[in-house]
Amino acid sequence: MELQDKVIIVTGAARGIGFAMCQRFAQEQPRAIVMADLKESCVIESAAKLGAQSVACDVTIEDDVQRLVHETLDQYGRVDLFCANAGVVDPGGIHASNEHWRRVMDVNFTSHLYSTRAVLPSMLARSAGCLLHTASAAGLLTSIGSASYAVSKHAAVAFAEWVAITYGDRGIQVACLCPQGVETDMIKGDDPLSNMLRPHAVTPEKVAEDVVVALREKRFLILPHAEVHRFTQNRATGHERWLKGMQKIHRELMGDVEP
Repeated sequence: MELQDKVIIVTGAARGIGFAMCQRFAQEQPRAIVMADLKESCVIESAAKLGAQSVACDVTIEDDVQRLVHETLDQYGRVDLFCANAGVVDPGGIHASNEHWRRVMDVNFTSHLYSTRAVLPSMLARSAGCLLHTASAAGLLTSIGSASYAVSKHAAVAFAEWVAITYGDRGIQVACLCPQGVETDMIKGDDPLSNMLRPHAVTPEKVAEDVVVALREKRFLILPHAEVHRFTQNRATGHERWLKGMQKIHRELMGDVEP
């Protein structure tokens, strides 16, 4: 997809990868960029820097997502690209509360269902449109220390694949963004996983550039970290060995601490 004259919605757009994508998209002279975020004051400030439109939206509430899409359709007549980018990471394993699991799953996966459900009918009516799902390398591999993050990102990848398979022949382009460490607030903590990811982290701007190139080339999988491709191949061709290697990394990072 070429982005010139396109109408674009990005969730989780106030900062991080979402804001970097909006910055990069703006260089392609789109018709409109609608920046949505839970934090209204932050997204208003961020959108003002780009001359974009801002919308307060809780992506875990389906009515909010429907409103975001339908107001954009009312204003511009179409949505060409929807970037389901909002995400959250929170350490926790099997003993994390049900509320923790629901929150992480709602933000990282269910919101993708809501946005696709809201925007897909209008795209199918035109036989044109693109859905970009921000997942994570954790959705292809796993995440040390956070079961909910790994599971929710796997769900996001699986859902994006299903949508691509089901609607790809009907004019719908689907892309799935799976970065590893990115220089955002998500890896600024002093936890073992953040400490491991930071040395190899890439900038949000690098991720955004990769997204624009991949959309233009109509690629499904977007991997800002080239090594993730090798890791996924290792996992696929030697699952038992991969699991043992991940157990070793877990021991080195977490010791006997159970999330």
